[in-house]
Amino acid sequence: MSGYQDGRLRARWRRATKLLVAAAAMSAGSLVLTTALTAGTANAAAGPVERAALAALAAPTVASVTTGGAHTCAISTGGGLWCWGSNYGGQLGDGTTTNRGTPARVGTATWTNVDAGSGHTCAVRTDGTLWCWGSNFRGQLGDGTTTSRSAPVQVGTATTWAGVDAGPTHTCAIRTDGTLWCWGFNRTTQLGVGTSPYVANTPLQVGTATDWVSVSTGFGHTCGIRTGGTLWCWGSSSDGQLGLGNLAPQTAPAQVGTATGWTGVTAGYAHTCGIRSGALWCWGENGYGQLGVSGTYRTAPVQIGAATTWTRIAAGSDTSCASRTDGTLWCWGKNSGGQVGDGSTTHRFAPVQVGTATTWTGGLAVTDHGCGIRTDAALWCWGDNSGGQLGDGTTVNRSTPGQVTLPA
Repeated sequence: MSGYQDGRLRARWRRATKLLVAAAAMSAGSLVLTTALTAGTANAAAGPVERAALAALAAPTVASVTTGGAHTCAISTGGGLWCWGSNYGGQLGDGTTTNRGTPARVGTATWTNVDAGSGHTCAVRTDGTLWCWGSNFRGQLGDGTTTSRSAPVQVGTATTWAGVDAGPTHTCAIRTDGTLWCWGFNRTTQLGVGTSPYVANTPLQVGTATDWVSVSTGFGHTCGIRTGGTLWCWGSSSDGQLGLGNLAPQTAPAQVGTATGWTGVTAGYAHTCGIRSGALWCWGENGYGQLGVSGTYRTAPVQIGAATTWTRIAAGSDTSCASRTDGTLWCWGKNSGGQVGDGSTTHRFAPVQVGTATTWTGGLAVTDHGCGIRTDAALWCWGDNSGGQLGDGTTVNRSTPGQVTLPA
């Protein structure tokens, strides 16, 4: 849902040692805290500020993040997987259907890639196996059934999965041999395998190409990038979200123009955005300004501004976000829950900067809430919080980023 940008290959940053210095200087009790850190034990005499700082220092840092309909998952730099928020279909993977307002770890396995759909989640383990959990009424878990799962279930027996992307009711994944596979709901031919089957509860290969490097799933369409930087889309084109210059659906991947140089693509509900040679392009539905321009829907890619320094792009529902080489973060589109992150709930028809930070260099994801990772591998989230997906222990929406800490 949040997009498998840049092949989901994200660098893992370590928290800077300046945090330790800052914590030690917080109060007169800093000597106690410094001693406790050096000894590796907490000092019972430390005050609440020092204990909070100690807990933050011990918390896992974050390597990647994904946002679902009303839940969030993140992989720590150590490979642990954590999920929180709405859990009506078991999408948190903790064996229950209980909502979580703070991050909870999913088992003890280590993971390399995770993506959240509206009500399900899929992830790849370090051994190359693929696992899914949550809602499954359209076969989107790929386990051969339509039974929902509250704990991870393996998808087939292959050990060569490289990355996965989960949409509202369908899922696609790429293997290490460059083949692309999709499963789940196919009502709008979003699986790329033709009009049949209507529902696929196991992975189906999309064509015979072996050069897929990324894939992103929208509501009723899918887009992907091949080696060489060509962009391909298929499925519903009700609002021009395939970028082919018309509203005709596609039952198999169709190339978007002839340009190469595409390095990232992300599919929202009925719009798509991508980065080509550093420039930002969007197309499809534009009722909330999610294309970053004024006017109605666009059936072909339209460039957003003149900047050629865009590095990451994320879209979900009717909101889009992107980061630049200077570490700034920009969002636009639907903002009813504060998901644009600019301190307002006003829909934006052009990119607006999220705060003044220039350290947004890690992962990025957005649906009706957004999350991003900064240079120090700290995670920040904002927007709708109806299911506790912001991870702050409340269900209060936030229109500016707030830090999320994974439990130690």
